[in-house]
Amino acid sequence: MAGGFLNLMRRIDPVLVAHRGSGRTDDTLSTSITALAYFAFAWLASRVVSAALDAASPRNRPFPRLLRDLIAALLFFVAFGAAISLFLGQGAIGALAGSGLILAMLGFAIRNVVADTLSGIALGIEGPFRIGDWIDIDSLARGKVIEIGWRTTRILTRDSTYAIIPNSQIARQRIINYSAPRPQYRAQVAITLDHTMPVGRARELMLNALKNAKLIQQNPAPDVRVLAYEEGGITYALRFWLSRFDLDSDCRDEVYSLVDDALRNKGYLAPHRRIELVRAKSSSF
Repeated sequence: MAGGFLNLMRRIDPVLVAHRGSGRTDDTLSTSITALAYFAFAWLASRVVSAALDAASPRNRPFPRLLRDLIAALLFFVAFGAAISLFLGQGAIGALAGSGLILAMLGFAIRNVVADTLSGIALGIEGPFRIGDWIDIDSLARGKVIEIGWRTTRILTRDSTYAIIPNSQIARQRIINYSAPRPQYRAQVAITLDHTMPVGRARELMLNALKNAKLIQQNPAPDVRVLAYEEGGITYALRFWLSRFDLDSDCRDEVYSLVDDALRNKGYLAPHRRIELVRAKSSSF
């Protein structure tokens, strides 16, 4: 994109230079008009790219603002370098090389900011999550993505707290996206029952209890799997589908409550251990 923009500016530049040499206006005015034309094309190209991204992205998952800002900054940087080359009387490649040296020195001085910014650029290009997604970042935060900035990403947690996390920290962690590739996902809860209840009976009882659930999805239907068969009891995995991650806590509460009511109504309780302390009787002689 930047190469095509430079080629377009190079095609325009001879026309304006020829116009400058014709005597119709002085050199300063012609150079200023050329520089303004560079910035005008940069602005127009950034608006076209932004409109194309809006048209290509789904309504519920827009492209991050960081990607738009990155493209616009790149276009304006190219326009700025070309404009400087006009006023300094050198080629655009030389101007960009000189500015690159300055940027390298500045980057060393603010390397932490640069690391956050580069990580933000990588997140914007790779797109592991977008604005509106529910994500879980290991040891950092879990919640809904509100904004993806140059240096930080802002997340609204389920407790309505605002977490602002540097992008360099996010790039080093494992990210779980509960909203991609679709907002529906499967969760499960573990329930341990006594050996006195047969596996088939336990599965039937729990599935019948979940037919009255209002928050979880019934299609696909919930299912029950045996996780462990141990001395303390039989552990079951009760799996069900959710429509949105923000309903996770409420759905788990509903599942546990319905299963508990069903077990108590049938007279079944979870396995427990009973410890008795017996005092030794004193013997009399």
